Amino acid sequence: MEVIKSIIDFILHIDKHLVQITSAYQGWTYLILFAIIFAETGFVVTPFLPGDSLLFAAGALIAGGKSGLDIYLLAIILVIAAFAGNTVNYLLGSYLGPKVFKEQNKILKLDYYLKTKAFFDKHGGKAVIFSRFLPIIRTVAPFVAGVGHMPFLRYSLYNIVGGAAWVLSFLMIGFFFGNIPVIKENFTIVVMVIILVSIVPPVYAAIKAKTAKNTAG
Repeated sequence: MEVIKSIIDFILHIDKHLVQITSAYQGWTYLILFAIIFAETGFVVTPFLPGDSLLFAAGALIAGGKSGLDIYLLAIILVIAAFAGNTVNYLLGSYLGPKVFKEQNKILKLDYYLKTKAFFDKHGGKAVIFSRFLPIIRTVAPFVAGVGHMPFLRYSLYNIVGGAAWVLSFLMIGFFFGNIPVIKENFTIVVMVIILVSIVPPVYAAIKAKTAKNTAG
């Protein structure tokens, strides 16, 4: 329970925690942020790690001018992290297959796999790009692509495009807008809005699918 509370606190007050991290670790902050983005996209068991909000907060922090970090260097590092994380996730999916998703599993829920597979069936390879902007699905999507044995070179192309689009969009939005007074003074609310907006599409899709299933039944 304490771990969950710590994660929630980190996500909701990510701006303050990033300030503490940069103050304590300085240049090592690049590696810490690399590790978080890599894990959030690279391991199917860590969809709870911050992604969108972390990128936004990092951009805003750098724009403030006191972090000691370079926006362009961080962008390159995090694009690499996003690409490498998804590649590892794809390879794990290719090796392990769908058997790791079970109905009773608290983290590797079968429902996650089925929804993500349906997402792939509908959008094809473009789902790799679209999934970057959908929490949980972006963590499961590369694994499912591996399970489905999408050609690796084709997957990698979508992977680098999606990873770059995701990292650069949220990082730069934070950089250019994160220090506007009204946003800076209500940063926790902004983070909550980002999270809510991010989860609306998959929640809506799940409700729609359940309604259609009940109607058919």
